[in-house]
Amino acid sequence: MLLLYNIGIALYCLGLHLAAPFYPKVRQLVRGHRGALRQLRQAMRSCGSRKVVWFHCASLGEFEQGRPIIEKLREQQPEAFILLTFFSPSGYNVRKAYAGADYVSYLPLDLWWRARRFVRIASPSVAIFVKYEFWHHYFSTLKRQG
Repeated sequence: MLLLYNIGIALYCLGLHLAAPFYPKVRQLVRGHRGALRQLRQAMRSCGSRKVVWFHCASLGEFEQGRPIIEKLREQQPEAFILLTFFSPSGYNVRKAYAGADYVSYLPLDLWWRARRFVRIASPSVAIFVKYEFWHHYFSTLKRQG
């Protein structure tokens, strides 16, 4: 089953790259994912030893559902470093300057090496995925790293 999942993700990635020249929203997605790990590494330098709380929202609708939790966490733990990720440009573009988060980023596709790098760089204490998202390699990596 994992083999089918990996093949599906790889084909989806290929499809995105093939469609990017023709669809502006897909082009934004591909460009945003391309630089996400490098930019995350730079952003995490400002985190210091603060506890990282990672919220992932697929798009703007999921963000609005998770927003009260983010804001309550910010109120109760102002010292926490809040990392907010989106998969789609619809959420990222609208909320990239969201003051409730310390850093807002795209979440790269769920390829095992990207998931491991992302989790290693972010090193979250807590990860909260809003709604019905399934990211096998991210979840597996988070579980392995406790």
